[in-house]
Amino acid sequence: MAVIDDDTELLSLMQEVLDEEGYDVDLMRGFQHAHAHIRATQPDVVICDLVVKNEERGWGIIEMLTLDPKTTSIPLIVCSAAIRSLEERREVLERQGIKAIPKPFDLPLLLAAIREALASRSSADRM
Repeated sequence: MAVIDDDTELLSLMQEVLDEEGYDVDLMRGFQHAHAHIRATQPDVVICDLVVKNEERGWGIIEMLTLDPKTTSIPLIVCSAAIRSLEERREVLERQGIKAIPKPFDLPLLLAAIREALASRSSADRM
């Protein structure tokens, strides 16, 4: 599982929680090289913020991941405090099967979204 966010405290929390849940976690503190890294490592799920260093560049990485045949099957979960942006693109996210979770978020909600994403990928892999 890959987590892209620039908030060190959030990344530490994600590492701790996801480790406890038995997931292998790969943390990235920004978007630079994120697409190439995800393409190379093929994580089961990508959790991505939209805003890093006050720039809303998450949509770019999401677009690259959803358009690249090597990464398009990797489930994405957008976890962001950019509520207006999430709401404006809600229909697009739903159409692409991308779960959006606004920050601050409830950990059980995030864990449920991860389980759902893993289940959807597993059933897609069997087809």
